[in-house]
Amino acid sequence: MENKLHVKDLTISFRTSNGKVQAVRGIDFDLAKGETLAIVGESGSGKSVTSKAILGILAGNSIIEGGEIIYDGKDLLKISEEDFHKIRGDKIAMIFQDPMSSLNPIIKIGKQLTEAMLLKGKARQRESREIFNRYLKTLEKNMIQASAQGNSAKAAELSNKCKSFDKFEYKHLELENKYNVAHESATQAVADIEDILFEISKNAFSDGAYRIKSLKSMALASVNDWVVSGKKAEELVAFAQPLPALFSRAKKSGDYAELVSNIEKINAILKDAVALAQPNFFAMGYYLTFSGKNELPKQPVEELNVTLRKYLDDNFMLSFIEDAKQALIYSANVSKKEMLEAISLLNENKKVYQQEILDKKQANSVCQRLTKEVMETIDPLNTKKDSLIYTFGTGLKNEIDKYFGGIVKNAKEIKRYNKQKADYDKRVARGKEPDWKVVPASITDLELAKKNMVHQIERTVAHLETLVTAVDTRDYDAETVALIDFLKANASGVVNKVTKSIAKARAIKLMKEVGISEPRKRYKQYPFEFSGGMRQRIVIAIALAADPDILICDEPTTALDVTIQSQILELINDLKRERQLSIIFITHDLGVVANMADRIAVMYAGKIVEYGTSEDIFYSSAHPYTWALLSSMPDLDTNEKLDAIPGTPPNMIYPPVGDAFAARNKYAMKIDFERQPPMFKISDTHYAATWLLHPDAPKVDPPKTILDRIARMKEKRGVENEQ
Repeated sequence: MENKLHVKDLTISFRTSNGKVQAVRGIDFDLAKGETLAIVGESGSGKSVTSKAILGILAGNSIIEGGEIIYDGKDLLKISEEDFHKIRGDKIAMIFQDPMSSLNPIIKIGKQLTEAMLLKGKARQRESREIFNRYLKTLEKNMIQASAQGNSAKAAELSNKCKSFDKFEYKHLELENKYNVAHESATQAVADIEDILFEISKNAFSDGAYRIKSLKSMALASVNDWVVSGKKAEELVAFAQPLPALFSRAKKSGDYAELVSNIEKINAILKDAVALAQPNFFAMGYYLTFSGKNELPKQPVEELNVTLRKYLDDNFMLSFIEDAKQALIYSANVSKKEMLEAISLLNENKKVYQQEILDKKQANSVCQRLTKEVMETIDPLNTKKDSLIYTFGTGLKNEIDKYFGGIVKNAKEIKRYNKQKADYDKRVARGKEPDWKVVPASITDLELAKKNMVHQIERTVAHLETLVTAVDTRDYDAETVALIDFLKANASGVVNKVTKSIAKARAIKLMKEVGISEPRKRYKQYPFEFSGGMRQRIVIAIALAADPDILICDEPTTALDVTIQSQILELINDLKRERQLSIIFITHDLGVVANMADRIAVMYAGKIVEYGTSEDIFYSSAHPYTWALLSSMPDLDTNEKLDAIPGTPPNMIYPPVGDAFAARNKYAMKIDFERQPPMFKISDTHYAATWLLHPDAPKVDPPKTILDRIARMKEKRGVENEQ
């Protein structure tokens, strides 16, 4: 399964006047495509801090002490704000807790929905053009190297093919752009006509002069060879031109019959136009560029598309696809050779990081060399970024910096701790109990840092070996088609200009998608005119406006009543299925995610204490904190009193030495107060950080209330499965 996000050893603190608050302490998780990962825990456990780090919106007093957040081959903790601007909202979007605080109360909903679309439209166009040019140039280079083999005539032929592709793509873009403008104008006009006719019939037509003038402009902009053309175009112009004069007369006389008649005729023409089949502009661009003919064959659109596609395939495309395929094979084999060299170099230099004491100059020098070698294994024609390869260098360098920074930091921490402890003991000896605590020494585990360096190398070697094995078995036919589709998609991205009318049409469509009734009417309303549930639907629509890969839901149902909660959860589930979204769902309530999470991470005091599938957590949980959360969940099938979790979370300025939950855990052992438990593996999908899983620990079963609840859930599930 394709991973969309990889979080490793994320550690975040905050500077405060009372000291440094350790909010997130070395957490790891992955998020796969189309998966929902729920992060569950009490307030202050680090859930929201984690989500804000992913989105790059941490508070100014935050300190990112370590770790990686890998998305699309980039470490989000290290990219510039300019690069983050291309990701935030576009690729990774967020729904916040309180919809009212997420919306501007004095700006209409429509403007809030379309604002980001309009602002980011131009940036997407520039990015699409840059990607198209880069990949086409790389494809040309590899085609020549793969097939020309020193033959200058063949090299010139291949170069001309790529130039021809670029040339007719320009024609394709020109045709498609004109069509998009006309089609969107027709679509928007049809939508506006529905509102105008309804308001006129109810004697409630407002802002008439402006709206009629706008309708005239949209109707005239709909004239295009493939939208409204020929005799229909003449009729449309004849009906649209007099609209302002007709409105002026109607407003004075109160008789709107003639105006309504013209609008209805315009509506009939545009409705038919919007329903017409779309031509294949890609094939059309080639025909008009290279056929030597200025006119297209006189055929219905469906037949024309077949004719144009055949002409394109016979004269260019099939040959171009074969040459591109050879380029892909050549590029993959060059990459394979680089991989084999990288594997050898990585294995050879692993010992540098296995020495008892590392040499700083040597460690950094080898890191630079290995990073360069690993980066050279990247296949430039691969349209999917390999996150592990792209982040190898930063990951290894982080561990090296942690190791050598830790040597200095540890010496300072020990000195500080000894001084503070001596001062504390001196005061106690005088009979003056201090009102402050000795902050434990924050020691960097140097051996762990060295192990992580070696692990980074071994993991990369294993990954490269897998890629080497796959080179000869890849489906290059499918990859070639995917590459050409990728080029076409980016070419189309250049012409997909987002105008105000296009943005409005998309916003109304989004409002329908999230279940807003009468979206055209609601588009013009203010947030205070919506209920809490409706406001949250609008916030979801805003988050989906850029069609993101990842959607972060930060307690999206907390401010809503139970009935509306259920509706919003169902909506998020539906959107996930329809859009293949990857979702991070943050909540303090395990019950909320029971029917929507694929995997669950239980957080406490900045650490993930249990991690597994939804089935693992609800039917075979292993950490006492997870048991406590389950025990505090309402259950309709029993009248038993809910169990409250005793005590309060620890002060994270002074985090506990051992298991942070120990003071509230009735199953705690002596070791829980002395050492933090490692993450024990229960199964391939299930892990928990509790000393109860140690082989020498006494056997402890979950509380009876949990076991009874699991039995009821299994029984209920069995009945549902039978039905």
